[in-house]
Amino acid sequence: MSERSALRSRLEALTRELVKFGAVGGAGVVVNFAVFNLVRQLTEVPVVRASIIATVVATGTNYLGYRYFTYRDRDKRGRTKELTLFLLFSAIGLVIENGLLYVATYGFHWDSPLQNNVFKFLGIGVATLFRFWSYRTWVFRTLPAREAIETAESFLADGSRRPRSSSRK
Repeated sequence: MSERSALRSRLEALTRELVKFGAVGGAGVVVNFAVFNLVRQLTEVPVVRASIIATVVATGTNYLGYRYFTYRDRDKRGRTKELTLFLLFSAIGLVIENGLLYVATYGFHWDSPLQNNVFKFLGIGVATLFRFWSYRTWVFRTLPAREAIETAESFLADGSRRPRSSSRK
């Protein structure tokens, strides 16, 4: 495989990953805004607390989407570690997202429903950049090439009902 086709292949894989990440993230944004605005409309919960509740709900739905759709082909061992890292990086994303809303609301007194939604949207955008980097780098890690090859060989050997040793003679 030439360097050019290898680069093209890597770019295509990254594009597919970005599209899947965006689809799950887009659904999460819808959940986030729906919960945020429902909590704001139906309760007396302050704006940043309502946003934190919405972010936590969206984070839960996003984990399911990332694990079983976007990164379903990634290493599935160590789910406890994966979930711990996901929650850690999600918490940092929550601080980024809601920190921007906090500064706008309490620092600049931009507290209308429209302003709340605009700054929540901006916070989600900034936090999404951090989340994409951290999730793909630390949480949903790729299988090492050697393990991927061994897994594929094992699958093929099991699928054809041939013992591994007989195919290597």
